[in-house]
Amino acid sequence: MQFRTIEWTGDALLLLNQRLLPGRETVRRYSGAEGVAGAIRTMVVRGAPAIGVAAAFGLVLAVQSANRKDRPWRRAFGAAAEMLGGTRPTAVNLFWAIERMRKTASALPDDPAKAARRLEREAVAILEEDLEANRAMGAHGAKLLPANASVLTHCNAGALATAGYGTALGVIRAAVAAGKKIHVYVDETRPLLQGARLTAWELSKDKIQCTLITDNMAAKLLGDGKIDAAIVGADRIARNGDVANKIGTYGVAVLCRVHKVPFYVAAPRSTIDPAIRSGKEIPIEERDGREVTHLMGRRVAPAGVRVYNPSFDVTPARYVSAIVTEKGVLTPPLARGIRALFR
Repeated sequence: MQFRTIEWTGDALLLLNQRLLPGRETVRRYSGAEGVAGAIRTMVVRGAPAIGVAAAFGLVLAVQSANRKDRPWRRAFGAAAEMLGGTRPTAVNLFWAIERMRKTASALPDDPAKAARRLEREAVAILEEDLEANRAMGAHGAKLLPANASVLTHCNAGALATAGYGTALGVIRAAVAAGKKIHVYVDETRPLLQGARLTAWELSKDKIQCTLITDNMAAKLLGDGKIDAAIVGADRIARNGDVANKIGTYGVAVLCRVHKVPFYVAAPRSTIDPAIRSGKEIPIEERDGREVTHLMGRRVAPAGVRVYNPSFDVTPARYVSAIVTEKGVLTPPLARGIRALFR
């Protein structure tokens, strides 16, 4: 890979600005928790694992800032945790990372310098573990793909959505590295075009063959027998195997079932929320209607028109052929596999 999504310098978080891709490759520097929260909220950084990693470092920055100003670090940590937790409601990795950092903080002495160093080590561990998990998922998932395969993706679940390498695209990268001939059909993914802007950019960078399609072309491709498998990422998975992912994923899963094409989800264990019984309990974020009425800053719909803009939908477990995790591949019944994963 020729780019880094997230980089820690010791006193600042560097984020590749995904809002400007593919036109401009710009890195933004954040030295405070407020800036990191803004980056998550405005999707400078996006993708469930990447959001979790960024939030962990946001908490480190909050403590470092409090120490410089000789203010109580625990109070700064708590305020930053609340702020970061309010940025995106659906992606569970965000809350998982914040809770992991909270548990670490609760066991620390009051010494500000020691607290900052220990929290920094924990955030770095979260980043490194995500990279490790992605590569493990890639190895497990690559075995599911035929030697010559056309694979459909939706949204972006690559290095840009993680600490690096990717979940769904990690599986594709691993398959290509193993010598398999993979051609990727990339859904553009309205309304923010993460497929067109980000997935196609990543695959082009890695010289993996891809073809960009609009979302409503997927049915024709499947009907024509041109797709061998679909693979997507996830933002939250309920304990029964229901999967919340970028809006439009549910439609892809249903189409795959109709055309007898396997539909795979690649996600780390941290994306599974055992506290949620089913997808009905997953909060679905609704975003600004201007994401629908405008395209790349230009209005494409009549002024004043009503807009419904849920950012995610939920795919029922019955449409999921397998969930690829860093611990292995979960097959139906998914609820049983998830229980074993958390046992």
